Amino acid sequence: MALNYSSINDDEAFSFRNLERNAKIEKMGLKMPSFRKTGTTIVGVTTRDCVILAADTRATSDTIVMEKNCEKIHYIGKYMHCCGAGTAADTMQVTRMVSANVSLQAFKFPDEMVPVAFAARSLRQYLFKYMGYVSAALILGGIDNSGAHLYSIYPHGSIDKLPYISMGSGSMAAISELESRWNEDLTEEEGMKLACDAILGGVFNDLGSGSNVDLCVIKKDGTRMLRNYLTPNKKPATAKYVYPAGLTKVLCRNEIKFQIAEETVMEVDA
Repeated sequence: MALNYSSINDDEAFSFRNLERNAKIEKMGLKMPSFRKTGTTIVGVTTRDCVILAADTRATSDTIVMEKNCEKIHYIGKYMHCCGAGTAADTMQVTRMVSANVSLQAFKFPDEMVPVAFAARSLRQYLFKYMGYVSAALILGGIDNSGAHLYSIYPHGSIDKLPYISMGSGSMAAISELESRWNEDLTEEEGMKLACDAILGGVFNDLGSGSNVDLCVIKKDGTRMLRNYLTPNKKPATAKYVYPAGLTKVLCRNEIKFQIAEETVMEVDA
């Protein structure tokens, strides 16, 4: 039995009217647009005294590599950064918007650190409002007066707070490294090594991830953004090829003669 969505009173609830319209469009033979698969590997790790975020640098459009060195770790605040997976435009716009809100909050309370939960709540509420149509899967990491925090925020608005997180198409390879090696007493150097190895697992085992590894180390005394911390896919310089003249055969030649009808000379001041 088919449901009649037009009879539903949706003044104070979600609107389902477009479902009936979409079903009629599909019956007419028109194919509805589908989500495009994207590729990324992003990781977050907490250690004894810091939060470490890591990401690969490959941007893809379906099966095509569009950018080999894009930046997926976005600035949120002085002690907060966010890794983004999904549609690049969505992740950049969402993180810029929340970064502006965090800056306003910092101006309002200049003597206090902005809580990481404030940024997490802003991201969660914005994504939930669009019900997953804003394709941004985020890992938010930061430090405030209550300690280190690490959140995973999904495109539909759900949120988790965990000691280590991986997201993206290469997350399965990355989480195997994290689950087998993470512990509460990791030092900063051990955390950086673990985050890099997790990203490399995605780089070498997922076609949507690749190129270099970016790191971000967040501590109470400052934040270090390590761009291209590892370059595992660096290619050697290619040889110079010299082609002799006349190697390519000319199949035909067509000459076009132009007739000068008028000539004008203009003087330009020096």
